[in-house]
Amino acid sequence: MQEIHSIEILNDGSISLLDMIAFTRIERIHVIEMVDIGLLEPSGAVMEQWQFGSRDLRRWRSAQRLMDDLGVNLSGAALILDLLEERDELRTRVAMLQKMLASD
Repeated sequence: MQEIHSIEILNDGSISLLDMIAFTRIERIHVIEMVDIGLLEPSGAVMEQWQFGSRDLRRWRSAQRLMDDLGVNLSGAALILDLLEERDELRTRVAMLQKMLASD
């Protein structure tokens, strides 16, 4: 079952809420909670239209590891992932600036 959903994500770039539930094997209410706290950011104006991309799946997997391995709660996992993404973005910007300065 996971193979089919992985292929759908690769082909379409996203999966529906029902596919997300089937792929992650978590309850609908928990997916909604993850969206409410900002851990997952589906596209779509209403829940019935939500589409989750590969970033959402990566964040879900990382959050699961943080909760399982370190005992953080869901909100803590969301915060940690946001901070890690911000750090990565800042590192990218610093590298670009260093490259620009080096070429002058």
